[in-house]
Amino acid sequence: MGSVRDALPRTASQARTPRLRPYRRKDLSLSQPLICEPWHLMDSIGRMGGWSGYPAFGPHPRNDVMITSLRLSNFGPLSSIQWDGLGRINLVIGSNGSGKTFLLKAIYASLRTLEEYRRGNEQRTAPEILADRLYWTFQAERIGDLVTRGSAEPLKSHVSIDGHDFVYGFGRETTRQISSLENHVAPRSSNSVFLPAKEVLSLHQIILKSREQDRAFGFDDTYFDLARALRITPTRGNDYRAFSKSRKDLEQVLGGSIEYDEGSGRWIFVKGRNRFPIGVTAEGIKKIAILDTLLGNRYLDNHSIVLIDEPESALHPSAISRLLDIIAALAEAGLQFFLASHSYFVVKKLLLIAQERSWSIPVLSGEEHAGDTIWNQNDLMEGMPDNQIIDESVRLYQQEVELALQ
Repeated sequence: MGSVRDALPRTASQARTPRLRPYRRKDLSLSQPLICEPWHLMDSIGRMGGWSGYPAFGPHPRNDVMITSLRLSNFGPLSSIQWDGLGRINLVIGSNGSGKTFLLKAIYASLRTLEEYRRGNEQRTAPEILADRLYWTFQAERIGDLVTRGSAEPLKSHVSIDGHDFVYGFGRETTRQISSLENHVAPRSSNSVFLPAKEVLSLHQIILKSREQDRAFGFDDTYFDLARALRITPTRGNDYRAFSKSRKDLEQVLGGSIEYDEGSGRWIFVKGRNRFPIGVTAEGIKKIAILDTLLGNRYLDNHSIVLIDEPESALHPSAISRLLDIIAALAEAGLQFFLASHSYFVVKKLLLIAQERSWSIPVLSGEEHAGDTIWNQNDLMEGMPDNQIIDESVRLYQQEVELALQ
């Protein structure tokens, strides 16, 4: 009789890959400052020639593309990451402390820099925005502290969006000024959002006060940006057509809806004719309600990128399954998702989505070896990844079978 592992979808192409080498880029030397912002240069040239805004794009070019590859080296706990062939849904799995959340935040800092750059009356350069983003997202007194401990090499980050690169790097002695940045990505008019594992709605006003008034560490930019996005008044009229069914499905999972009460400054859960304080509402309902709210107030559109830390947190398995189905529908409408999880259930459900839809769902899998985390690339369209989370789930199932046969 074959083993339980043999019964799981798995192919030879998913055999463990060698440890990925650090990304090295000759033109990202930190020996001298390098600031390259082609979009800023194009705007200056355009104005000299009598144009108003970016050539052929207008002041805010519509960006309907997604992140296609990512390379990080010496970025906190992430000594070496190379993730290519990214899709509409991308999954990061690994044990607690492996750096999953850190990776999502690194992506988020780059995205928000591109989204703030030259938006509205924003006058700061991309390096200035990025330095501020790194400072408040990771809450390090000196952003040079983000360089991997014990490494003599600088931190380097390379995000590619539809083949256009956003690249930066800095050394351990860096305080708040980034001297090496190369940007070939157009400013983004869409918004990205980070949904943390911890709920935000009951802490909404506390988060806003701590950052807007106190300017204190505690709630990082992922919480602060989300709190500000939730403050946007819902748009009257119809939803984006692509979101209409997804919002109905979300509200079915919720069993109601949430509203912001301007008088009390609190969120209320509405179920039929009954209204409940958000504090007595289940944690899982709050997380789903946040996604529904951001679709309803149009903070998210069909070119947004959504990063979700532990989507399984505080949700019943059936609710997780339905949430991931909704995420798949939103991805089909154009959104891109990055999910970080250590749940076998999440991996299994996304495996089924990948195989039912014949979708590529890239997986970055982190495993601990000799005190270090090695990251391997897999694809759920090809089967279950080789990972310690999967191994432990299989082991427990085998143990259950053995007990039943005794």
